[in-house]
Amino acid sequence: MKTIVAISLFIFTGMFTALFFGFDLSEASQSIEYDDEQEGLQDEVVIKFSHVVAENTPKGRAARRFASLVQERTEGAIKVEVYSNGALYDDQNEYTALKDGHIQMIAPATSKLTERFPKWQVLDLPFAFPTHEAVREAYQGTIGTQLLNSLNNEVKGMTFWYNGYKQITSSEKQLNVPSDFKRTHFRIMPSPVIDSQFHSLGASTSKLPFNKTYHNLEVDFINGQENTLSNIFSKKLFQEQEYMTLSNHGYLGYVVLMNDEFWEQLSKEHQMVINQALQETTDWIRRHSIEMNDAHLRQIKRSDSLEIHYLTKEQKKLWKQSLNPVYKEAEPIIGRSLMEEIYRLQEKYE
Repeated sequence: MKTIVAISLFIFTGMFTALFFGFDLSEASQSIEYDDEQEGLQDEVVIKFSHVVAENTPKGRAARRFASLVQERTEGAIKVEVYSNGALYDDQNEYTALKDGHIQMIAPATSKLTERFPKWQVLDLPFAFPTHEAVREAYQGTIGTQLLNSLNNEVKGMTFWYNGYKQITSSEKQLNVPSDFKRTHFRIMPSPVIDSQFHSLGASTSKLPFNKTYHNLEVDFINGQENTLSNIFSKKLFQEQEYMTLSNHGYLGYVVLMNDEFWEQLSKEHQMVINQALQETTDWIRRHSIEMNDAHLRQIKRSDSLEIHYLTKEQKKLWKQSLNPVYKEAEPIIGRSLMEEIYRLQEKYE
């Protein structure tokens, strides 16, 4: 019994000695030195950039390019996380997610803003822009400036990105003249001008998210859609269609938006880097979007899955005549000044 007591006393004495003499309590009471790498991680600015198209499209490649430029020029202080294909939000809820601060950047098709900001319908007018140069002048000139200013600080309008002219596809028949559109059902983006356009041609419409277009073509809920060649190819929409008309009847571009509160919290230096990276990316996508769409047309042709028709001058004239009422209907909403600028660009570049 004495042996057990002795052993216990020995262990207790050892623990007591170690506690009070074996450890340097003065060091233990000091704050642990903060690691430089931890500090860098804590200070890193993360921009979540959400979009709904594939990575091998003009917008998809531009988003990656922008992210790379920003990360390189800030030496990792700003990290742009790009989420493509609607991985975070689809095109029906990405704007709300941006406003609420769940993400920091989006680049929706300009048509997606028309229900909130009706003047943006000017960019959806059929045959509004005769050439790529007309689009560029619209985005960088009076029209682009007025539209970005109309956002009313709800979100921060940064720049316009380019894609290309829209084409028409159908599973039912070739769409060459306006009468061909009768009894067809099209997927459209949520723009009153686009809706009016198809109704003027005799078609019915459904407003569907971009990433649900393929499925709705597959199950024959819709039998046609309009889009750029890059989107038709990358989303394999051509596999569910029999006919395509190269009509160039409208232009599909994007507006790059940022959460306004997030932008205001950035340092002036970081704002400058982001603006410069966006400008360089805008110049890049303007130059390369045309060749990307041309390359995707060649790939669609090689697939031999579509009967492709080029709209003739006479057929284009018939389309324009049928679509004239769209202009008259939209003018009171868009406003005279923007409409006059459209007419000026048409006269200059036609």
